Amino acid sequence: MPDRYSSKHIETWRQEGAVVVPEFFKEEEIREIATDFEEVFPGRKAEAEAMNKKKKGEVGNKLPLQLSGKKMGKTTMEQFRNFENIPFDCSSALNLIAVHPSLIEFARSALRTDDVRLYQAQAWAKFTGEADFDQAFHCDFGNHTLTVPSKDECLNSITFIIYFTDVSEAHGPTHYVKRSDSKSFDGMKRFLKHREDLEHQKELRKFECSAAGPAGTLLAYGIDVFHRGTNLTEPLGYRYAVTSCFKKAGNDAIGYTAWPWHFNKPWHKIFEHATPEQLLCFGVPLPGDPFWNEDTLSLAQLRYPKWNMSDYLKPNKSN
Repeated sequence: MPDRYSSKHIETWRQEGAVVVPEFFKEEEIREIATDFEEVFPGRKAEAEAMNKKKKGEVGNKLPLQLSGKKMGKTTMEQFRNFENIPFDCSSALNLIAVHPSLIEFARSALRTDDVRLYQAQAWAKFTGEADFDQAFHCDFGNHTLTVPSKDECLNSITFIIYFTDVSEAHGPTHYVKRSDSKSFDGMKRFLKHREDLEHQKELRKFECSAAGPAGTLLAYGIDVFHRGTNLTEPLGYRYAVTSCFKKAGNDAIGYTAWPWHFNKPWHKIFEHATPEQLLCFGVPLPGDPFWNEDTLSLAQLRYPKWNMSDYLKPNKSN
């Protein structure tokens, strides 16, 4: 078992749908990712005051819904102003962190499979005052599947949110509700019947947990878990995070990003540095797969001239 997480973390995720693992990533890794964030999202845009700051000096994060200045938080496009799909025109640190070997192993263990695929990964920078980041509780299955979550968590998927800055309650940590708590009052059925049920939102807030933690903290959760973004209220505050979503290979019920659709992005940044196991997460066949023959090998080398394909050439000498 990797030293970044334990079997208890895996079991908590399976049972409760969410688990926080502090300091999953180490200081050197955090520093490299933070440097890349500055390159991808240049110029900190944070302000001294939160967008939803009240005249009396109160902020909406921990106030009851009826006092937050609106019926409930909501998801807006402004919240995703600095939200970009990989790959990026920066170092390999940020480009490969979503498929870090320990994340892959965590996903394999959680989903009880040896073969996983990455179907979503973004870098997300938030700055105080840029938007009101306070959201209502919601589940991610709405834009990760056309159906509904399976009772078998291994047939759904696992999402990782990783902080690469220190995130206190004033830096907009994700809040979530354990599966056992939301089930106690038919949370999913109530959500599907009426998604803007204020009473349901109030009930969920009674049980919310915070994923706040130091840089390197990881939150793992499922698509059936209620969670919400909270507002940044720290003067000049900011939050750097990476999202990484895995599913079992062949699970066509789950999806989000069609990687080839982003063909104009700098994919060479990934191909030139990733291992075959990491590329497999994007759907690139492993060395020795029947896909690889003289034609596909030569064409792939033309597409990515600096890609070291030696691992792919060796098993295919007989082709």
